[in-house]
Amino acid sequence: MTPPDGASPSRDASTVAFKPLPMKGPDVSVERRADGTIVITSNHAPGEGPRSIAHLIAEKAAAHPDRPYIKQREPNHGPWREVTYGQAHRAVEGLAQWLLDQGLTDADSVMILSGNSIEHALMTLGAYAAGVPAAPISPAYSLISTDHAKLRHCFEKVAPRVVFAQSGALFAKALETLKAIDPTLVLVTVDGTGEGAIPFAEVAATPPTPAVAAARETVGPATVAKFLFTSGSTGLPKAVPQTHGMMAGVIAGQEGLRLAEPETGEVPQSLEWMPWSHISAGNIGFNAVIWAGGTLHIDEGKPLPGLFETTIKNLYEVSPAVFGSAPIAFSMLAEAMENDPVLRRAFFKNLRYMGYGGATLSNDVYERIQALAVAETGQRIPLTTMYGATETQGVTVTHWVTERVGLVGLPLPGIQLKLAPSGSKYEVRVKGPTVAAGYHKDPERTAAAFDEEGFYKLGDAARFVDPEDPAKGLVFDGRVTEDFKLDSGTWVSVGVLRPDIVAACSPYIHDAVITGQDKPFIGAMLWPSPAGLAALVADPGPGTPLEKLVAIVRERLSAFNDAAGGSSRRIGRFTLLTEPPSIDAGEITDKGYVNQRATLERRADRVEALYAKTPGDGVFAV
Repeated sequence: MTPPDGASPSRDASTVAFKPLPMKGPDVSVERRADGTIVITSNHAPGEGPRSIAHLIAEKAAAHPDRPYIKQREPNHGPWREVTYGQAHRAVEGLAQWLLDQGLTDADSVMILSGNSIEHALMTLGAYAAGVPAAPISPAYSLISTDHAKLRHCFEKVAPRVVFAQSGALFAKALETLKAIDPTLVLVTVDGTGEGAIPFAEVAATPPTPAVAAARETVGPATVAKFLFTSGSTGLPKAVPQTHGMMAGVIAGQEGLRLAEPETGEVPQSLEWMPWSHISAGNIGFNAVIWAGGTLHIDEGKPLPGLFETTIKNLYEVSPAVFGSAPIAFSMLAEAMENDPVLRRAFFKNLRYMGYGGATLSNDVYERIQALAVAETGQRIPLTTMYGATETQGVTVTHWVTERVGLVGLPLPGIQLKLAPSGSKYEVRVKGPTVAAGYHKDPERTAAAFDEEGFYKLGDAARFVDPEDPAKGLVFDGRVTEDFKLDSGTWVSVGVLRPDIVAACSPYIHDAVITGQDKPFIGAMLWPSPAGLAALVADPGPGTPLEKLVAIVRERLSAFNDAAGGSSRRIGRFTLLTEPPSIDAGEITDKGYVNQRATLERRADRVEALYAKTPGDGVFAV
């Protein structure tokens, strides 16, 4: 059923069957209270989970000592270097012993400054084995930030005694900043550079003693495995303790949904670019690889111009069983495969399903992915999504085949989901073994984060796809705090409108920020996509690339408005942003998610120009 090389995939794949998804179907109980509150629980029981992640890596090393665990490219896209499960376990034992020798306990932490790497993984697992929390933070706080404000804040919050970085030279300024705060800080770097730094290899080679096994036996569900920091969208990042029980709870919930499958003997392969300083890759994906006894390939590519090419090169060699990423990567991947049948063949070779999270996937990208899947395999590919937060891990998942995008899914086994009335919407709240007890050293924010029944308040809104049939799942209904009213009193659902605008202008617009609070119409601040601009530069037609872009966007938004219905979805004016979003100002995270509120505050002049009686320079009416 595979077309010949170079055949263009049809965008209409809606009549083609899906590849089977090895998960149980939806089955939930719903309690509807008199005050309008809705509580949803899965009727599937949780499955087996690990005692702790520290115990899990030791068990997998004993079962598969010679199996590759992590692979990473040598510099300049060189050959893969790897550690097996057995080698990883030996290094983890040495690292744990060294931490114990330094006198570290569960009251201390090991801060990790650099991005994903073999050594980063081993240092994390070594800390787990010693019962010492790891604290990975966004590398952007060290390398991109100009004032190190967030780095210093994170450091002071968890007060680490050991700091790890891949390169002492690359992180020299950050290390200098931290040493100024605590001159007794112990530095570990892979390259051994940095004033007083100890080479990682020397630390990992520490001979383990029975003290390591004894320390591991003290690790239980309530033991803090790591501190993860929120993105800082509402101020400085908050430190969230992640216990082994929370991480094991996600695995158990997923196991409760998994269907038994025949053993194939194949080792699951995965390719990961998303940062381990965030919940999706750092906990859910990282732990899932170990649980499956799989092989993790670290992808130094990112869904950014000039970097995504690295991901493409890796996908020629690594054909993952499951591909999970942010929606922005799906868009860039679709564009690449539409122009490269060799990449398309490699990508779909072993693929069973895809998973997205962190933002809503647009219908446009969904349709393009399905057209490519059908062209290559003759079947549509299931797309799942897991929803959660730093404070909750993953709490819901779309674990059934559906053509609907934007779903929140349904609760994992063992999780209770509450929909609390909030104006015209329902705020999502959650309780269960995957949810953190609160924020580290922040009792006021902890108290404000939970309701009177102990449900954590996520701040997102959701609603049933079909109120008469809850098994069809929940759909994301925007951020409660992002939505606003026009001066007419009409509510605008920002979280739903943003991806729809981007899809309407695809592939020329990369992201959008919606304006209009207390204004007469909705405005849009739009970031052009580099690929779209490049196509317009190459277009020999009349006009500058910017003039062409304005004309295309105006035409697309006009068509969008024609089908939009009322004023809650009609765009009145737009402006194009040429300055990238600032990480220092909190406009964007290192996963590529744009912060609506921070952008509106930082670019207040652009918002004012959108609503001037005479539109300002660079403002265009639709």
